[in-house]
Amino acid sequence: MRKGTVHLKTGGMLLVMVMVFLLAAGAVKVDTSVESPTKTGAGLIMIDTMRTFGPLERPPVPYFHSRHTEALARINRDCNVCHMADEKGRLSPKYMRLAETDRQTVADIYHVNCIACHRELSGQDLKSGPQTCGGCHREDPAVASTWKDLAFDKSLHYRHVKANAEKCDSCHHKYDKQAKQLIYVKGEEGACVYCHKETMVDNVIASKEASHYQCIGCHRDNLAKNKQGGPVSCVGCHDADFQVGIEVIENVPRMKRNQPDVVLVKTGEEALPRDQWSTAMYPVPFDHQSHEAYSSSCKVCHHASLQSCASCHTNAGKKEGGNVKLAQAMHSLSSQASCMGCHLEKQKTPECAGCHAFMGKKTNRQDPSCLACHMAPLPAYVNPANAEETADVAMDLLQARDLEAKIYPADKIPDKVTIGKLSDRFEPAVLPHRKIVNALVDKTRDSKLAGYYHSEQGTLCQGCHHHSPPAEKPPACSSCHGEKIEADDAFRPGLLGAYHQQCIGCHQNMGIEKPAARDCNACHVEKNKG
Repeated sequence: MRKGTVHLKTGGMLLVMVMVFLLAAGAVKVDTSVESPTKTGAGLIMIDTMRTFGPLERPPVPYFHSRHTEALARINRDCNVCHMADEKGRLSPKYMRLAETDRQTVADIYHVNCIACHRELSGQDLKSGPQTCGGCHREDPAVASTWKDLAFDKSLHYRHVKANAEKCDSCHHKYDKQAKQLIYVKGEEGACVYCHKETMVDNVIASKEASHYQCIGCHRDNLAKNKQGGPVSCVGCHDADFQVGIEVIENVPRMKRNQPDVVLVKTGEEALPRDQWSTAMYPVPFDHQSHEAYSSSCKVCHHASLQSCASCHTNAGKKEGGNVKLAQAMHSLSSQASCMGCHLEKQKTPECAGCHAFMGKKTNRQDPSCLACHMAPLPAYVNPANAEETADVAMDLLQARDLEAKIYPADKIPDKVTIGKLSDRFEPAVLPHRKIVNALVDKTRDSKLAGYYHSEQGTLCQGCHHHSPPAEKPPACSSCHGEKIEADDAFRPGLLGAYHQQCIGCHQNMGIEKPAARDCNACHVEKNKG
């Protein structure tokens, strides 16, 4: 037993204690001033462990983990001061215990050991922490966390795959209920959060606790062997400035998980006779390989598992999918895991927002744009339950797509358009029409998504000439917008409002700084008052 500390072996599994009071060698002097400046850090942990046993009797304790580790290092002490090792030699993220027991035992662990360490250091004239109740438990502590979640994207994943010589079992495992142990099953690897949720569920430790066990444990093992290892501190992973410095692999090789290149999106009814299918919509061909390149990780779409969407989301809905039906899962505008939700996010980029910010979103089955995905019926000779046959159909449909945005010939697009119907104080405005059209084409040229949806002449024009069919000579704005707001259609702006909303709104959404929204003279030349 170390001098000044008492080791109490207790039990439990509560993540809020992951690394709490990690290095109780207090790095912060007691600050009794009322108006102390706000202290910030990525390693701030609010210790409210006692909430597990009922309502808190005192306020949570703000604890800066990194400051304690730094203070500990200055006196040649390490993580073992505060963290016990389990049967596998892994340090528990809990403070001086492996599990929770009862309220009094856990409270004693903190009070006895923390105060003892603070007293030991202050007795050596070293910086120390509080030794009274009010010194730790404060009603309104002047602290703020700068903690930032670390996205384990495909770049970071590939770096770990390479560092571990493609030994996936270094991280991936599943629980064998019969053997009652963790095992590795090749081909069934999945994201950690598929099993480890935000909080402990069915005795499976929470994601934060699991990641600190696995990641920090592995990093410490490598460093102990004088190998290259990752961060072992809060700041190393969760500080925004440190995250900027993390190496990013630009061209990440495709992950090896037996995933298909292309697929017809399944409905879960493939084994039934076609006349018993519950949907009349055509099946959707999906370019899985291309979408892998667009996404930062598999979790972008596969948010619960790496199984097909229809495994959880069926046409009728089922418990495993939260009773969210397949059509809802694919068409939800509020979820980035859905096709339409993800595409909607793409429309918010500056290159697209100039037009799409003003367009309404429709999900009804009468919308002709449905055919952009639901391209054609499944041929009668194809067995819908045969993955190879349906993949061939998907490939044929995808290769038949036209992915090039098209506009009308240059001589059909007016070079300039003079807007003078409302000319009063200013001269008529001259719109560089063709220049604007060409700029929109250039900004979306590298997007296959934009190319596919703008492959018909006139589609791109509808960003301004909305609510009318695509045409080489679309109706003038004044065809729908009167000089004044119509009494029976108060939500339709008048002509002046329509011009300014469309032009200024487009510039703002696309981040075009000039002309400024309030700089009238940039577009309008004031008439000679003489």
